[in-house]
Amino acid sequence: MSTATDEVLFQTIGDRGVITLNRPKALNALNLNMIKSITPTLDQWDKDKSAIIIKGAGEKAFCAGGDVRAVTEAAKVGDSFASDFFRVEYQLNALINRLKVPYVALIDGITMGGGVGLSVHGRFRVATENTLFAMPETAIGLFPDVGGSYFLPRLPGKLGMFLALTGYRLKGADVLHAGVATHIVSSEKLAELESALLSEKDVSGVLNSFHDKQLASQPFSLQSKLKDIDATFAPETVEEILQNLSNHGSEWATKTAATLNKMSPTSLKITMKQLKLGKEKNLQECLQMEYRLTQRCCAGHDFIEGVRSVLVDRDNNPKWKPSTLAEVSAATVDSYFAPLPKGQELDFSLKSAM
Repeated sequence: MSTATDEVLFQTIGDRGVITLNRPKALNALNLNMIKSITPTLDQWDKDKSAIIIKGAGEKAFCAGGDVRAVTEAAKVGDSFASDFFRVEYQLNALINRLKVPYVALIDGITMGGGVGLSVHGRFRVATENTLFAMPETAIGLFPDVGGSYFLPRLPGKLGMFLALTGYRLKGADVLHAGVATHIVSSEKLAELESALLSEKDVSGVLNSFHDKQLASQPFSLQSKLKDIDATFAPETVEEILQNLSNHGSEWATKTAATLNKMSPTSLKITMKQLKLGKEKNLQECLQMEYRLTQRCCAGHDFIEGVRSVLVDRDNNPKWKPSTLAEVSAATVDSYFAPLPKGQELDFSLKSAM
């Protein structure tokens, strides 16, 4: 049995459920209507299905992120859409993490931002040689959200901090080596894998049998840099990281510093604090913290300017305010993390997410 909202397709095969993100021309970017249709379906399927598969339509992307253009357009005029979007998106992220049944995300192609939130909190994440993972939010004046404050600091060493601040892209087997994916399969085997997942009871066993050892044995492209990442990204401030990179002096360090210097200074400092705090919080606490951050970002300058520069006008020349790290005070950063007014905090009741 199949049902659809055009942008998301839901299919029931026996006691299994399949979700297909169906906006291939938009790289399956996640919008509010999609979230509101996925959430109740997942909630119900957790009660009456034995496994759930989620995938993206087309050959380019699993999901390239959330519909941040619509969010910033709403934020410009003070429309509640901006708060609604992040609220229901984070409620969905938490629901995925709570699912009792096996949840398998086939992250073939571009998997960024909101697409990471749809996958990384589930039990199984299957990468392919085409997977392209990134959390590029500091480039648009935001921060690695959808639970980034939970999963990024739990990656090996300082890798999560490096990925969060720089937006560095992991490709193919790198996604497995970093700990983002649980399995890797050749893209040409995905249809066969899906068929097996729909017909065989042992989901974990099926995934293990399809796990491509040859792809998995490919070297981690960052392997030779992991010690450098751990050393240079260890400090407590972004300024100290940049100083470490300057002292390091290598081509890698110079390029990494240049990347950081392009990002929103406010976003960099928020992200650093976010990951430090997130290391000690559970996922729901992280999402509540991130929801506070989104509300302050939507009311500020850099998120709207970053989306304009990177996604709308595509001039890649954002005018950040403040424009330097030195101008972003600790008090300013702390203000982003302050509790919201009574009744405005994120809750995890699914009534408002449907």
